[in-house]
Amino acid sequence: MEGVKKVVLLTGASGFVGRSLLKSLAKTDNYYLRGCARNIDSVECNDVQLIAVGDMDGETQWNGIAQGVDVVVHAAARVHVMNDTSADPLAEFRKVNVAGTLNLARQAAACGVKRFIFISSIKVNGEATLLGTPFRADDVPAPVDPYGVSKLEAELELLALSKSTGMEVVIIRPVLVYGPGVKANFHSMIAFLAKGLPIPLPFASVNNKRSLVSLDNLVDLIETCIVHPAAANQIFLVSDGDDISTPELMRKVAYSVGSKVFLIQFPVMVLTWLATLLGKQSVATRLFGSLQVDISKNYSLLGWVPPVSLEASLKKTADAYLESKPE
Repeated sequence: MEGVKKVVLLTGASGFVGRSLLKSLAKTDNYYLRGCARNIDSVECNDVQLIAVGDMDGETQWNGIAQGVDVVVHAAARVHVMNDTSADPLAEFRKVNVAGTLNLARQAAACGVKRFIFISSIKVNGEATLLGTPFRADDVPAPVDPYGVSKLEAELELLALSKSTGMEVVIIRPVLVYGPGVKANFHSMIAFLAKGLPIPLPFASVNNKRSLVSLDNLVDLIETCIVHPAAANQIFLVSDGDDISTPELMRKVAYSVGSKVFLIQFPVMVLTWLATLLGKQSVATRLFGSLQVDISKNYSLLGWVPPVSLEASLKKTADAYLESKPE
């Protein structure tokens, strides 16, 4: 019925994506919002019911929290961990990403939740693509690492649950997400380039393409999937829709932070060999390899195109870094 507010339950409300989504949803008058996280002390958002649920696993009780909810957006996860030292990394990922997800979904279905949106990962598709041959949403999954395997297992369980309960499931697989407040390697790159050091970097020979997605564009697609009827029981890949090479990315970020980057020609095969020798093969894959996604399905089914350009998103991210950097 038009004008009736939806009740939306968001998990991972304290995370990088969750915070941004919660703030965006709260700006409208279309939703009653419940934000859940392990700890909500760091979450600041008006007109949102915030609920601390501790660790989200197969034992978490959701019945009281999920009652009366129309849509669940499940953004909480055990995220990809570089140099994971767990004795059994896959088992650790499964506790949260599979058992925790299915526990929430089953209780949500029992409470009458109509739609369950699962924030998955492009790692379900795989780690790399051939240049000009992007991943598509209907490709056969080929996860390589335990994180990607756990996300695929959760997807399959959710789709099976949808068939048995009638609860609609929407799966979104983002590529690398960046935006104001981004951490990890993307933050390190910005911080390094912002120093403006006159150090020549051996990346000019890299001829690759990477798909990225800004927080603004990912949040916009999630919001579209909350309400769009055609999103039901579909899988979507998401990016900014404008792929970029490693040299191009460095130049654009350097320009945005007011620096220059000096790139020189150097054989990529040698760079890859050196990285492998140093145990940094995964880093080499991200720097020198391609990972592209085709998001045409998003437009054909939902009429969705990324509302913010790659260049504008990179500048917004760089500006936020400069504003937060200590003098």
